[in-house]
Amino acid sequence: MITDNQAYFDETFSRLTLPKLDLYGVEFEDCTFSHCDFSEAHFKHCKFIDCTFEHCNLSLLALPHTRFFAVDFKGCKLVGIDWTQGEWPAFHLDPELSFIECLLNDCSFFGLTLHEIIMTECKLHEVDFREANLTKASMTYCDFSHSLFMRTQLAEADLTESYNIQLNVLENNVTQAKFSRFAAVDLLFGLGIELVD
Repeated sequence: MITDNQAYFDETFSRLTLPKLDLYGVEFEDCTFSHCDFSEAHFKHCKFIDCTFEHCNLSLLALPHTRFFAVDFKGCKLVGIDWTQGEWPAFHLDPELSFIECLLNDCSFFGLTLHEIIMTECKLHEVDFREANLTKASMTYCDFSHSLFMRTQLAEADLTESYNIQLNVLENNVTQAKFSRFAAVDLLFGLGIELVD
């Protein structure tokens, strides 16, 4: 159904089971992917613009030189993806990405500039956010267990109702960032402060 070096506009792809699919140079615009399995697929030099993925499995997806702009992921499994392989143009500080109720364990966003990225009710265990620029991100109701933050830009980011956030406020920019009160204890991680009841 999907062929290399083709362009697809305003199409819906439903219940495709294509693990380890290998695609090259394909462009998708205004397309919807519903209940598809693209686990361990290779999307090389592809473009996804104004697309939506609903309840799809994209775990261990390889995406060398693939571009995502204005893409929504809803209820998707996205485990073990190295997002740094993608193409992220410097002139687009805000790629308009959103992840709603997604599983993003073991992903890497190392050093990426993703202003205003949206992550809501996601599981983000052992995710690498080191040196990423997440200015004005909305990352609410998320579980950040064992995720890495170092030299991460979180200025004006909203992390309310998120939990298991372990970051050193001296090594990350959290200027005007929002955290829930119960998460404030996590922000003392690495400061050598002992709390006594």
